[in-house]
Amino acid sequence: MSERIGIRVGEALVRGSTKPTAAEPELVIGEMDGPVGQAFATLLGDQVKGHTRVLALLNGDVAVKPATLMVSKVTVNKNKYTNILMGTVQAAVANGVLDAVREGIIPKDKANDLGIIAAIWVTPAAADDPELDHQDLFDTHRKAMFEAIRKAMQGEPSIDWLLENQDKIEHKYFKLGLAGELPG
Repeated sequence: MSERIGIRVGEALVRGSTKPTAAEPELVIGEMDGPVGQAFATLLGDQVKGHTRVLALLNGDVAVKPATLMVSKVTVNKNKYTNILMGTVQAAVANGVLDAVREGIIPKDKANDLGIIAAIWVTPAAADDPELDHQDLFDTHRKAMFEAIRKAMQGEPSIDWLLENQDKIEHKYFKLGLAGELPG
């Protein structure tokens, strides 16, 4: 059996091939009999209008392992957005989790013991795009979920990398704000 996994934190930003398909999951991974499990149960049982928490499913009644709870970062108030989030994106997140197990990033022997809480972002513009590319949206969210898990499990970025690169990295929206070009 693998060593105990307390809490690991990860995120990833992946841009899709088309607009508006970017993905930016932020997540925690940890043992279900610890703080992550407690948070998982609390979130699942304490639903909030507009921010419904759902399990990552391959399809209707096929939840993945490790158990993964999706929490929307955007207030859900349109049926089309709900269908995108709890359809294309939900399946993508589920597949990204299984990809991480398949690649050994999440130890297979820990799949029943771990839980993942993932804050998921889908731009609201997706619901208004009549030409939304669902395959690109799926591929992008699958890759982003995999990358966020990989970074969490491998402790990336390292503190040494962060300290070395701190002054080289500029937050996109900070830069746009300074230039007076922040999107509305």
